[in-house]
Amino acid sequence: MPVAAQTVKELQRQIDELKAQVKALTEARKAAAIPAAPPVPAAAPAPVVASAPPPAQKPVPERVASMSKPVSSHTPWHERLKLRGYTQLRYNAILDDHDAPGADGSRLRSVHDASINDDGGFLLRRVRMVLQGDITDRLQLYFQHDFGAAVNNQSSTERRENFGQLRDVYVDWFLDPERRLRLRFGQSKVPFGWENLQSSSNRLPLDRSDAINSGVPGERDVGVNVYYTPAPVQAIWDRLARNKQKLFGNYGAFGLALYNGQGTNRTERTDSLMKVAMATWPFALDGLGPMFRGKVLEVGGSAIFNRYRPEIRSGGVSPTDYRDDRVGFHAILYPQPFGIQTEWTTGWGPQYDRALGMIRSQRLGGGYVQVMTDIGRTPIGRAIPYVRWQRYRGGWKPNVDAPRLETDEWELGTEIQLIEALELTLAYARMERREADARRTGRATGDLIRTQLQFTY
Repeated sequence: MPVAAQTVKELQRQIDELKAQVKALTEARKAAAIPAAPPVPAAAPAPVVASAPPPAQKPVPERVASMSKPVSSHTPWHERLKLRGYTQLRYNAILDDHDAPGADGSRLRSVHDASINDDGGFLLRRVRMVLQGDITDRLQLYFQHDFGAAVNNQSSTERRENFGQLRDVYVDWFLDPERRLRLRFGQSKVPFGWENLQSSSNRLPLDRSDAINSGVPGERDVGVNVYYTPAPVQAIWDRLARNKQKLFGNYGAFGLALYNGQGTNRTERTDSLMKVAMATWPFALDGLGPMFRGKVLEVGGSAIFNRYRPEIRSGGVSPTDYRDDRVGFHAILYPQPFGIQTEWTTGWGPQYDRALGMIRSQRLGGGYVQVMTDIGRTPIGRAIPYVRWQRYRGGWKPNVDAPRLETDEWELGTEIQLIEALELTLAYARMERREADARRTGRATGDLIRTQLQFTY
């Protein structure tokens, strides 16, 4: 068949030509790898194959770095969601305490730690489990439960420990592919106070300060948030995270929110919503000279406008709406290695007036100053010593009759990261506190050694 023969000959010729080109290219590459040598007689130039320019790539939008890359919604659920948590075991040893004078004088108590009492003992302060992950590339779930909550016996006021309680359940809907702008729906932390937003697993002192936490005891409520994080802010936060700084979590540089306003796991009692606004901004101080190289100062503020109905001793909830408006500011010089942190608040809130025997909206105020230093690795682990002083004068609205607190407290301690998943905090505290009970008077004082072992998983 002549046509077939002609075709075979043509194919063989093309194969021979390709072999010749490959051989020439191989020799040219070998010659380029050999050091320069004396010139040789010119030879026929090897055939040069022009390489095509790489195809133009479509610009990829810069994603907020702290946000993990979303997985496909077709990925199995066990690859899209992850389970984690932490547990805190505490023990307080009272070295010396003095109750306030009188039969109804205040006893040494703290609104943050039920194991500060005459009997003491070990306490599982928090037993948290978190389920978190991407439902789709624009929708993220966060679900947190605490198994360290306490309830009262139905037939008496005796506490029952370690009941499960919902802490967070919300979804974030990202409105842009970079995940800088998001809407949050559900029960979540109220963006009031830097320390309130910081996870208890990441905080240096054992407890939050009375003044800042009085605005949102329990830190959470049900509502809707909008958060925005500009790229320059996220870049600084990412740098701090790489340096293992204790951040407050990604709640945005700017936030606006509406909540019920009655607090964590409490039924709404008013026909108005709590309005909250927050702004924070980190500044890299590298431009101020060698002394400030690598240091970051973050400043910001927040505000709450609310109407609140506290529980009353005669039973139920007060029928009166009380003014609950307050503002606060914060400033943090991250420890590199020395740092300082402070927050202060002022405003109005419900508070029991003992002279009148009734609850009134009254002025409140206070805050804290904290100094810390990250001394790095030691023979027993990374150590971060700190000193904190706090002060508060005002009501504690989640308790019956919104009793007045009068707190002055010093705390000196250190956190030691024994291993990555195990932290030990040792602290000495000098407390002067008015008990959170409207029937009590005066202030109790005491000296305590406080300990906490935290393990994460």
